[in-house]
Amino acid sequence: MIPADVPDEPPLTYADSFDVPVLFRNGPADKPRRKWRTAKHHPWTGSDGFPAADGWYAPTTTWREIIKAATEVGRDVTPHLQNQPRYAHGELVARVSPLYAYLGAHPVKPRHPVPGAKGRRLTLNPVYEYGTERSAKNAAAYRLGMTMTEWACRSLLGLGQTEHLELGGPIPALRNTFKSPKEKLPDLWGRHETEENYWLIEAKGGNVGVGPLRDGWAQLAAGSKILGSYAHRTVLVGASVRPGDDLFLTIDHDLHPGAPPLVSAGSATDDGSTAGAGNLEDHLGDSDDALIGAARAQMLAYLALRSAPASHLRTVPVPADRASRHRRSGLTTPLEDDDLTLALRADARGAAPRVEQHTLRAGIRSMGLDDFLTCRILGTEVHLGMSRKLFAACERLYEEDLAIARRTPGLRAEDQPAFDQGLSDDAQEERRLDQRQIFREQQEEARPRMRPLLRDAYEQGATSEWSDLLRRPQNPKLDLEGDEGLLEAATPETYLAVSLYDVPPARA
Repeated sequence: MIPADVPDEPPLTYADSFDVPVLFRNGPADKPRRKWRTAKHHPWTGSDGFPAADGWYAPTTTWREIIKAATEVGRDVTPHLQNQPRYAHGELVARVSPLYAYLGAHPVKPRHPVPGAKGRRLTLNPVYEYGTERSAKNAAAYRLGMTMTEWACRSLLGLGQTEHLELGGPIPALRNTFKSPKEKLPDLWGRHETEENYWLIEAKGGNVGVGPLRDGWAQLAAGSKILGSYAHRTVLVGASVRPGDDLFLTIDHDLHPGAPPLVSAGSATDDGSTAGAGNLEDHLGDSDDALIGAARAQMLAYLALRSAPASHLRTVPVPADRASRHRRSGLTTPLEDDDLTLALRADARGAAPRVEQHTLRAGIRSMGLDDFLTCRILGTEVHLGMSRKLFAACERLYEEDLAIARRTPGLRAEDQPAFDQGLSDDAQEERRLDQRQIFREQQEEARPRMRPLLRDAYEQGATSEWSDLLRRPQNPKLDLEGDEGLLEAATPETYLAVSLYDVPPARA
């Protein structure tokens, strides 16, 4: 029972910005005791890499950045949702709902305030503290750890797209060594564009003490041993929070020098350089492999859009100039204070009463706007969307993946054994892992053939009608008025919005 002295507050309205204390260290140590409140923090300069000195920092971020991390981190869902794309909505709900259910925000007055800090931090709310059973807390800790690790590595430190390590890791010649689900290996890997190094990443979440951190360091050591002489960095992120305390991160890291890293499978561009680090969307114009990577990273959002009822779809205007949304701080550009977006939308609204929707949709392009397709993910306060060019590329990639699943023994529907054949949980997991790895190998074999196909789809998408891309008789409604209750953000090719009322209240 929640104690009577905990106020029954309405959903929290907030400005979508908060500070996240982060401690950088060169190896796991004891959990700091409330030093995230009392220690002197260094200002975060947005280095897109590790800071020059270890210690405490307090970077400011937005809830939109956190939600973007939640929707993109983890296993590739493509093999599982080929024949049931409508379940993409359920997958997205599973990724973000624990964050909505258990996190709150509260004002904080640290002993040594950092200039520019918002003075608000994330914490656990009374629902978690008093009403949540242990198994649900464990599940929430996993999701929190994965989400905050993705946010730290990508939005804070500039890592490229992460991938789940169970599919084989960064070095093609070593992939078989990462296969067994019984091995204690790290969660993720990625490649950093600036460092030109691979990263092996382990995520821990919840009330993270030194025990789980040392376990994580051992997992990283096992992965590092497999990579051997290839230059790489090991990164352990602990997203620690207890009732009544602030959420803070410990980032333990170590650089393992060695031979120059090989180009990971699928990241070599046509001219032999590498692409895919940083924000993939910044490279779509000059790299077919970055286009494939971006389409695959957004496949979950694409499936949700593709399967949404027509009444749930709309298009929103954003500036057609992609450079206005290239990565500056974090992965997304908030739109509520973006002067270019505000001015162009105002021009479009001024023209709207004089023309029909079809004419207006064509006319906004001459105004410097594009319209991104969006839908709300039912069961959440999240809206996801993307450009017609990326949608067209995702559609072609989905068709190619579906063809792989239909022609590959072991992946075809008629080859799937029934779940009630007496297999143990470990045996079922190992069989599913084998299927994912077969699927991934077939995808990589098809890559040379897919490059021109996705490039052609991407370019043709620019002049396609949404009704044609969606294969529906009518275009979704073009929404020029917007929703005052939404906080919007965009990348060069994607859209994300959250409600102003999305984090439950914390204890007063």
